[in-house]
Amino acid sequence: MTPTSEPHQEYRWVLPSVLLGDGGAGGPVRRSTRDWIVDIAMFLLACGLTLMTALEIDGPTPLVAAEQVVGVISCLSVWLRRRWPVGLALVTTVASGYFEMVGGASVVALFTVAVHRPFKISGTIAGLGLLVIVPFYFLRPDVDLGGPTYAILALAIVLTTFAWGIVVRARRQLIWSLRQRADGAAEEAKRLERERIAREMHDVLAHRLSMLSLHAGALEFRPGAPPDEVARAAGAIRASAHLALQDLREVIGVLRHHDADADVPDRPQPTLADLPALVAECEQAGMDVSLRLKAGEVPEKPGRNLYRIVQEALTNARKHAAGAPVTVTVTGGPGEGVSAEVRNWLPARHGPRIPGVQIPGAGAGLIGLTERAALAGGRLEHGPTPEGEYVVRAWLPWPART
Repeated sequence: MTPTSEPHQEYRWVLPSVLLGDGGAGGPVRRSTRDWIVDIAMFLLACGLTLMTALEIDGPTPLVAAEQVVGVISCLSVWLRRRWPVGLALVTTVASGYFEMVGGASVVALFTVAVHRPFKISGTIAGLGLLVIVPFYFLRPDVDLGGPTYAILALAIVLTTFAWGIVVRARRQLIWSLRQRADGAAEEAKRLERERIAREMHDVLAHRLSMLSLHAGALEFRPGAPPDEVARAAGAIRASAHLALQDLREVIGVLRHHDADADVPDRPQPTLADLPALVAECEQAGMDVSLRLKAGEVPEKPGRNLYRIVQEALTNARKHAAGAPVTVTVTGGPGEGVSAEVRNWLPARHGPRIPGVQIPGAGAGLIGLTERAALAGGRLEHGPTPEGEYVVRAWLPWPART
């Protein structure tokens, strides 16, 4: 009576009967190979106990004949224990109050109910099994063992069978809960991985596409620009589109090869050392960015996260305050952590927005930045200031050098 190693078999039978307590009573029974083996073993157990009891029966011929008929019927009824476990247990328990050869089927039925029904049901049937010992003690006294000895033996059999069924039920529930927990952990890991890929995809592609949109909007706003400026903007658009497609292919490659054994080639991830190149790229696109880098050689992991945070903050500045000057300040050291602050004037303070250059936003970037900082063990704050600026401020831990 141990749970099967095949999940579909275990869930099909154990979940409804053990955890829900309904078992589909009266419905069709579909037995697996393991179910057939268990049912045959239970049938043989009931038959064995019945034969052992038959050898001890002594009395009038009609009583012996009735015992034999009832014993055969009770053994055959064991095959109904999956469809009507409670009904079979009630009938066999009551019948065992007089007919001695029903004891084998009664034990099997009590064990089945203890395994597949809640305690309030199985405990009631077990209590009924203890009660029927009293009428059997007076109606069918055992001469060889003696009344008290037989009553104690019957009491021990009922309690042992019931306790065994409760242990099996508890074990199955534990295994099911562990499986549920493992499945939940796997689903949570998949969800976190999807969020990580989505966050990385947003951070990279939002920057590339916003640069592309900015250059295209400038060309649209200034149709009579000199040819060299038009060529420069077109080159920037081509480069941004090329990099965006390359980043997109990498993310798609990760998704396609997530469960494969083959390695997915990746470009080196940017770190804080690449921040000057990012600022230069933004300045080439027409942004007024001032960088103040006052941190030493930041470790790779916090440096990469800080780079993505500054990148997204600059992307938001291009979206919502195009043309406004932006100040990027990075400070910190080992043991005290590393901080990044991105400031830009709000459109109302800096002036009216330039038509054709603004980029729509959904607000998912700041949510992703907050999650990224929290997962790295840091924090992120953002919002307007009384002076009319918008500030994005992040802090990430930087372990002290040993």
